[in-house]
Amino acid sequence: MAKGGFRGGFPGGGNQMNMMKQAQKMQQDFLKMQQELESTDFEFTSGGGAVRAVVGGTRAFKSIEIKPEVVDPDDVEMLQDLILAAVNGALKAADDRTNQAMAKLQGGMGMGFPF
Repeated sequence: MAKGGFRGGFPGGGNQMNMMKQAQKMQQDFLKMQQELESTDFEFTSGGGAVRAVVGGTRAFKSIEIKPEVVDPDDVEMLQDLILAAVNGALKAADDRTNQAMAKLQGGMGMGFPF
């Protein structure tokens, strides 16, 4: 057989095996990250701690705490604004952490995949 000839197996098979292993590792890393995020609580306070919202990693609202001194029947609008700020802040914290984790995984692959 001539030099550099076919020696069995598939040409380039080593690269394919490495890519498969890398893809499997990425999938395992992704599942681990997903489980960690789903078990994490994200909280945010507004009004200097007057309202506190907690959101789970699955984006389910877990709790909203309102300090009694903030409840003013003559200013319900302010309380509504504080609740919205706390809830939106908690959701943003969850989204930011998810985006950071995804960017870390994508960086490990050496290629960018839009998600």
